[in-house]
Amino acid sequence: MRTLIRQLKGIFRGAGAVLAGAAVIASVAAVTVGVIEVAKPIGSAKLPAASGTPAIGTYSSHHVIVTLPANPASYLGAFVRGVPGSYEPITSFVSATGVRPNVALYYSGWNEKFKSVFAIEAKDNGAVPFIQIEPSRVNLTAIVAGQYDTYLESFATDVASYGAQTGHGVIIGFGHEMNGSWYPWGYRHTSPAVFVAAWRHIVTVFRQQGADDVTWLWTVNIIAPDGGIPAPAPWWPGSSYVNWVGIDGYYYQPSWTFASLFGPTIKAVRALTLDPILISETGAAPAAGQPGKIADLFAGVRGYGLLGLVWFDANGVRNWRLSSPAAFAAFRQGAQTYKRPFS
Repeated sequence: MRTLIRQLKGIFRGAGAVLAGAAVIASVAAVTVGVIEVAKPIGSAKLPAASGTPAIGTYSSHHVIVTLPANPASYLGAFVRGVPGSYEPITSFVSATGVRPNVALYYSGWNEKFKSVFAIEAKDNGAVPFIQIEPSRVNLTAIVAGQYDTYLESFATDVASYGAQTGHGVIIGFGHEMNGSWYPWGYRHTSPAVFVAAWRHIVTVFRQQGADDVTWLWTVNIIAPDGGIPAPAPWWPGSSYVNWVGIDGYYYQPSWTFASLFGPTIKAVRALTLDPILISETGAAPAAGQPGKIADLFAGVRGYGLLGLVWFDANGVRNWRLSSPAAFAAFRQGAQTYKRPFS
């Protein structure tokens, strides 16, 4: 979305629980009209509250573990321009739509610190922080070689500290849409083998630092072989390094349906893993018939048994923002289908 080359993909897409010592506590949650409220840790042996930034290694010997529930049609997220500097853009989205997201997405440049203030605001508003780390100005071989381990260890320690103090987890992705050619870490720019090695290295560093409150989301773009967007198998890091799979895709044309847009990619992912799938970035252009596509999107998530969706409410290669009373109404109606308790 940020460059002209990324527009090429628009033809085919659009854009707790704490473990202290040996104690493991599972988080529980309830959902109401698209809102997840994660319960406080029950009976956990809490770590001392950290003052300021905790030292690297603080949680290495007593990992922080939070596992997010993975029930179908239970996650409804949003990205809005202006985050993570402020939570106000999402608050405005809630006011406009009448829907309170339970996933709050932001994009993190390489070498940026974990936005703990935003994460806490998201938690206070009933949302899981979702961070897509974008390695825009780094050679992935340097990550594999450990040249950025101090940065990763610091980020992981801050994430673990957030989980230790709140009992809540986060979703983290790295190098999303790598099977497309519009990002430097992607197809035709960085080899799949190097991408896989970098992914595994990052996950390993986080785990070594005790940040087991992370749900790792491996995010691919919808496939379009005729458009130069291949199936994602070469970039698959393996089930030991992935918790959920994300799929990004957008409605451009009135004739497009959930099955035609996402179906082939879901099939390709299912050949790799049975991990839960989240539509991790999506939208519909007004010219495509936005209200109808929103209804189709929610119905498709339910029909395929997926976790949910994250709406990209921003102006990108198209203006994906909800743009009419009918679109707002369709979004509210779709959100009501997510009224189901977690178990």
